Amino acid sequence: MAMTSINVRVDENDKQLFDNFCAAVGMSMSTAINMFMKATLREQKIPFALAADPFYTEADLRRLNRAVWEEEHGVPGVRKTFEELGIV
Repeated sequence: MAMTSINVRVDENDKQLFDNFCAAVGMSMSTAINMFMKATLREQKIPFALAADPFYTEADLRRLNRAVWEEEHGVPGVRKTFEELGIV
């Protein structure tokens, strides 16, 4: 089977940490990446869960930005501490 190369730009620190991990489990980075590709092709999906943090929806970000704007501009409103909300 013919082989080819892929060039990917990654954070230098992430590359070093990944290389260290691969060495600790007895494989090269190339082997780990090939395992990822084979699992993706076999399963026809990314072989791990992907999820966005639901807190950062567009609506939540608009609310947060509005609250920050109101705080910065002294807009009066109902404010409670974490203690009052029972969070702490």
